[in-house]
Amino acid sequence: MSTMAVPDVAVAPVDEGFWTRNRKIGAVLLALGVLAAVLFGALATDQQARFTLSEDSAGAALAVNGTFGAILFGVLAAAAGAALLAGVPKRWFTLLLGVGVVGFVLAFLCWQVSAAPTGQNFMPMVNILRGTFILALPLIFGALAGVLCERSGVVNVAIEGQLLMGAFAGALFGTMSGSVWVGLVAAAIGGAFISLLLAVFAIHYLVDQVVMGIVLNLLAVGLTGFLYERLMQTDTAKYNQPPRFSNWEIPLLSDIPVIGPALFRANIFLYLGLILVLVIHIALFRTRWGLRTRAVGEHPTAADTLGVKVLRLRYFNVLLAGLVAGVGGASYTLALYTFTKNMIGGKGFIALAALIFGRWNPTGALLAALFFGFADQLGTYLGAINSVIPSQFLAMLPYLATIFAVAGLVGKVRAPAADGKPYIKG
Repeated sequence: MSTMAVPDVAVAPVDEGFWTRNRKIGAVLLALGVLAAVLFGALATDQQARFTLSEDSAGAALAVNGTFGAILFGVLAAAAGAALLAGVPKRWFTLLLGVGVVGFVLAFLCWQVSAAPTGQNFMPMVNILRGTFILALPLIFGALAGVLCERSGVVNVAIEGQLLMGAFAGALFGTMSGSVWVGLVAAAIGGAFISLLLAVFAIHYLVDQVVMGIVLNLLAVGLTGFLYERLMQTDTAKYNQPPRFSNWEIPLLSDIPVIGPALFRANIFLYLGLILVLVIHIALFRTRWGLRTRAVGEHPTAADTLGVKVLRLRYFNVLLAGLVAGVGGASYTLALYTFTKNMIGGKGFIALAALIFGRWNPTGALLAALFFGFADQLGTYLGAINSVIPSQFLAMLPYLATIFAVAGLVGKVRAPAADGKPYIKG
């Protein structure tokens, strides 16, 4: 069969006048930078804010006076915003946006760390980085599941249910068998079960894909909640004490400062997640399967004309997405916790946001998941140092970051053209 190219869709430029998207974001960054310099600088103390390169307060550290650091980084964020507001070339947008956001966050941290009680005025960078990846793991797997589905033209709102079913199956069968590997396989099958229902109803019976995804999420919550009460709560030792994957240390790499202990002394889920990002990215953009998948997601009729089995490929990719998401659910119960009712807590929807923020690209989804994971870890850290910020607000941080990223930073994005549109073979 001959290969085919997936043409780019030409979009006519729109005259936005003076207030382009870049200038609007620049104005917001300028305001946030000024706020950081004035407010955070006033609230910070002259005590040093220490960012240690270890897991505790000992060892080397990057230290800065709290007040000076808050003002300095606030001014840096304001300068980046002013540059965007002035209308710098578009090629500088990403760099200046990154500088502005990082500057604002560092100004905030200088205030919080310096104002912490004596003995707690440090941020252990190893723990922060490790926690960011751990909390981002289910988002990474969930976002990859979304990429596989939506690049094929099937909207996957059921990521939450796939993660939850994977977590439940991993805990149940891992406990009953006493094997983490059995639990891992069961988790993958649990996620694939939800995907199978999505595929059958959305692809074969042409049910609205968004509605079907919501229904499947409710099904997963109800089914796992019922079985949790009937089995796991009545006999925890028999049904809900799964074994754990131990950490695997990679020699030499684990000795790299900060990055080594955080990334190369980890369990299988971190390594598997990063490998899957690489494999799916290469497969999607460098293989025949990837070319066909993208063609089916953009122009299924043209792909069918050239001999691609559109429905078969969609079935395959949706089931593959379920396997990936199920493994992501197991990262909860086979590495961290025992199973509890609705333990995913909306992370599937954050994974969906990471997919959009990452522009339906595996690498972009990874970076977006890490952004949300950092927001989650930051809330945990601030709670540990008894921050003056209310705990309820800290618990909202990952969700606020999601809204901010998708509504404010992502800009205009274009999903695959056939995403959510059922294909009826003529």
